[in-house]
Amino acid sequence: MTVATVPSVSYSITVRLEVPAGGKAVSQLTHAVESAGGVVTALDVTTAGHETLRIDVTCAARDTDHAQAIVDQLDAVEGVVLHKVSDRTFLMHLGGKIEMQSKVPLRTRDELSMAYTPGVARVSMAIARNPEDARRLTIKRNSVAVVTDGSAVLGLGNIGPAAALPVMEGKAALFKRFAGIDAWPICLDTQDVDEIVQIVRAIAPGFGGINLEDISAPRCFEVERRLRDLLDIPVFHDDQHGTAICVLAALTNALRVVGKELSGVRVTLAGAGAAGTAVLRLLLAAGVRDVVVCDYLGAVHLGREDLDDSLRWIAEHTNAEGYSGDLRGAVKGADVFVGVSAPGILSGDDIATMAEDAVVFALANPEPEVSPDDAREHAAVVATGRSDYPNQINNVLAFPGVFRGLLDAQASVVTEEMLLAAARALAAVVTDEELGPNYIIPSVFHPDVAGAVAAAVRESAGGRARTGMTEA
Repeated sequence: MTVATVPSVSYSITVRLEVPAGGKAVSQLTHAVESAGGVVTALDVTTAGHETLRIDVTCAARDTDHAQAIVDQLDAVEGVVLHKVSDRTFLMHLGGKIEMQSKVPLRTRDELSMAYTPGVARVSMAIARNPEDARRLTIKRNSVAVVTDGSAVLGLGNIGPAAALPVMEGKAALFKRFAGIDAWPICLDTQDVDEIVQIVRAIAPGFGGINLEDISAPRCFEVERRLRDLLDIPVFHDDQHGTAICVLAALTNALRVVGKELSGVRVTLAGAGAAGTAVLRLLLAAGVRDVVVCDYLGAVHLGREDLDDSLRWIAEHTNAEGYSGDLRGAVKGADVFVGVSAPGILSGDDIATMAEDAVVFALANPEPEVSPDDAREHAAVVATGRSDYPNQINNVLAFPGVFRGLLDAQASVVTEEMLLAAARALAAVVTDEELGPNYIIPSVFHPDVAGAVAAAVRESAGGRARTGMTEA
């Protein structure tokens, strides 16, 4: 399966050209881009003379090869001289995307004396006498460490800590943009579980929460479990719990559209890694009763000989009838398909075998488990992880608000009840008037999302901050 792509701003380029001041060259530039399949988003004359013009043409492409084809087409226009091509995405990342700023003025000696020595010593001694004051008197009250080992970055795989840094910077920027939280990228040059746990434990005093990010399964399960036991601040693995919150919220609304209940649907889940396991746990906690989970070997069931601890837990809590076939067989008659696995593993014909008014969440990104266009021919509601289709399931809908609520409540752990509360609040942002097959989850820019999720988590945290999630 190949998902048709359209020009995207993520492959946006600016081409600097010199063209004759007279003639048809200027009018031919837009035509050249469009004939190559690109989209012109801006055309700016930067220098004008009697003989020549210098023009910056900004356009969107499908990928890097397509961008080069557009450049070649522009270069072929008669009279055009190519000067420079800039990749706007790389320009955005030059020098990094985040920075530290002082919240207090440092204009005079008096201000310096209070913010730093000698005045700061009094604050330090107050915290030494009462460590809980660190949440009141330092950035700890509003700070999160975004921790990765670079082992499972986006869909890129094990690319290491340095290559993961742009992603972690982006995560930190999203924390600030959507929840006003100061987040810091912590990229660890180790993939040893013991070392990761020791390092995070050692740096934890400076943070109000830990966001684990892009750590591969099954190591991520142990890292999270051990850190929850060791630390007095919440530990949240976004690949697991953020995904689970968004899936449950979207599924809640999708079932409202088709008139079905969580407790009455049959769910097929593709993916038994970190995200799949977390989605499964939250669906079960929310009341889903009939689930079959498949990995690359087929259905997970108690008769399989390759079960590790995580797969065994899945087998013990799902697939009551002991189905042992493949994914295609598992989706037959299912009300819901949720994919957090691999691209192109199902076809539209497979979706056609599902129950009437089926719901399909094909969340592998950028290429989903089934073509969204093919799925829409047979399913009542379709969601993806992509921004170019309706119903995008995006973790930024969850994690900023979750951590805003956790920090405001000064919670020490993340509980299952908090995750459920966050999912319910996220689903409720979509009103009855707005709800429909193409709008089951709000936009990441909806002004009410982070606040609603934060309020739900904060309320759930009251009196429960030291009760952890159920272990496998």
